[in-house]
Amino acid sequence: MMAPATVESVNVGEPRAVEVNGHTVWTAIWKSPVEGRVPLRGVNLRGDDQADRTVHGGPDKAVYAYAAEDTEWWEAQIGAPLGPGTFGENLTVRGLPVSGAVIGERWAVGSTLLEVAQPRLPCFKLALRMNDPRFLKRFADAGRPGAYLRVIREGDIGAGDAIDVVSRPAHGVTSALVSRAILREPQLLSTAQQAPELPDELRVWIQERAEHAARGV
Repeated sequence: MMAPATVESVNVGEPRAVEVNGHTVWTAIWKSPVEGRVPLRGVNLRGDDQADRTVHGGPDKAVYAYAAEDTEWWEAQIGAPLGPGTFGENLTVRGLPVSGAVIGERWAVGSTLLEVAQPRLPCFKLALRMNDPRFLKRFADAGRPGAYLRVIREGDIGAGDAIDVVSRPAHGVTSALVSRAILREPQLLSTAQQAPELPDELRVWIQERAEHAARGV
């Protein structure tokens, strides 16, 4: 019998200033595990925030989840320990293939209900966090994007909570497939757009790109 999927840690972080090539960049990608029950209200866990809400956070990126198994895979690739929160995730999850989660599937976690909304599309701040300017390409090529979640029911979450996948759409479009379609394999765009639970703006963009690709534009 398989062990149930669980939250290995809940990670939060506030924006901090980082010097990059003589410029100050604000980022909240540095997250650290916290103990106890953590309230999730609106679009943030208590103690968490985003530096640039035009591209991070909001209803369709309220909570970011990443698999502990994927972090361990990266540790083997990099040859160094990483630990929970390294990828800026709020939930480090074990026993659930987060990148293989279907867009629109719902997780009961603690007293919350969360819905898989979209993959993580890496920006330069991930490369900054990893201290590797080539890491964006490495992350895209690895096909392990994790998943952003929207909040269907507020509540609280703590380390050790079981994760129950209570529903899963039949279309089968996964977070990893959407990531591959956008970043590496445009031939998958027509498949990716079959997930109506994607954020409206992203779904429209994918549809337009798929139409362009079909016309050879």
